[in-house]
Amino acid sequence: MRDFGAGLRFLFNGQRWVARHGRWWGFGMIPALIALVGYLAALAVLIVYAGDLAAWATPFADGWSELWRDVVRTVLAVVAVGAGGLLAMLTFTAVALLIGEPFYESLSAKVEATEGGGPPEPDVPLWRQLWTAARDSLAVLLRAAAFGIVLFLCGFVPVLGQTVVPVVALCVSGFYLAAELTGTPLQKRGLTRRERLRLLRSRLPMTLGFGAGLALLFLVPVVTVLAMPGAVAGATLLARELAPYEPADAPDPEPADDHPQPEPADDHPQPEHDDQPPYGQPSDGQHPYDHRHPYGRNPYATDPQV
Repeated sequence: MRDFGAGLRFLFNGQRWVARHGRWWGFGMIPALIALVGYLAALAVLIVYAGDLAAWATPFADGWSELWRDVVRTVLAVVAVGAGGLLAMLTFTAVALLIGEPFYESLSAKVEATEGGGPPEPDVPLWRQLWTAARDSLAVLLRAAAFGIVLFLCGFVPVLGQTVVPVVALCVSGFYLAAELTGTPLQKRGLTRRERLRLLRSRLPMTLGFGAGLALLFLVPVVTVLAMPGAVAGATLLARELAPYEPADAPDPEPADDHPQPEPADDHPQPEHDDQPPYGQPSDGQHPYDHRHPYGRNPYATDPQV
């Protein structure tokens, strides 16, 4: 639960970051607004023509009684609209990221810069970055769609479909939302799509804390647009936690001094006297300082006659 709470904090910290940097908040809403307009138009068309779509999909019901034919086609139309809404929720982030790749990449880089620095910009053309982002997003969307179809069918199971399935669907949506949003900062760290997914699974509670909370916010279309820049900022903070950036030119720590250094040599060595014994020892019966004086006797002798 601690990691789950940490994931939620990353979500709110991202919103707090864009609140402190209002210019980047407005900058990051542009792609989300474009995507929202497109999705609302598509959903409006689906709602208007849902009945015709249900009639086209059920030609076998033309010979049925009017009551049962209308019931089946109404249910199918509602299912189609619901499936369209679920698909829109699952794909909105990917489409917004694809539209706003340059926007969100700049936003993510700014977050990295304000939080201590991050990896440098990749030295690849923009079209290649867009192609890689689109390819990875499509792969993630296919996985999310597969889970969505299974969960949608499980939703018709009594009791289970009304209790467990919605919770599982929220967690699945949250995981793939986190995978989409952390794609840019983790890709800058040299991680492939499989490595990114494996990294997110290794910290699953934290990933779900961030993604599930964001999925709940994204249930409201207007909040989706308002929260999108903060979601990108929070995903960047999450990526920094999951894969801390270490510059390649960082100085290596000095190795431990396991071997003591030799003592410095004496700069003033004492001269050796091989021809004289140590002080205080007799040499031929005389003290080493008791040499013959040039005047014949030692003037410092203790003899009182001297």
